Amino acid sequence: MLAYAQLQGSPQAPQGAVNPLLNMLPIALVFLVFYFLLIRPQQKKQKAHEKMLASVNKNDEVITAGGMHGTVVNVKDTTVVLRVDDNVKIEFQKSAIAQIKKQRKAEEESKTS
Repeated sequence: MLAYAQLQGSPQAPQGAVNPLLNMLPIALVFLVFYFLLIRPQQKKQKAHEKMLASVNKNDEVITAGGMHGTVVNVKDTTVVLRVDDNVKIEFQKSAIAQIKKQRKAEEESKTS
């Protein structure tokens, strides 16, 4: 009886060849989602931070990544010197600046000089 059931088998739909591009479609969709939700916003944020660092000038009030508040005394190629208290100056990497709290304009500098 069991042999008879195996010989008969159940009717199956014919299997057609699946296009290989359809197999790659879910992977491509996952990549697109990761790009637009993770990679692209991070790149925009990094470009904005680099632009902000390029605009750091003397007498700007800044906050470092470690939370130190200070006023820019000197700007060098890769570092800045911050005045954090009376007669206390500390040199930081430019990349350590998290945000500019108050930006002094070049016009104000020329008036005071």
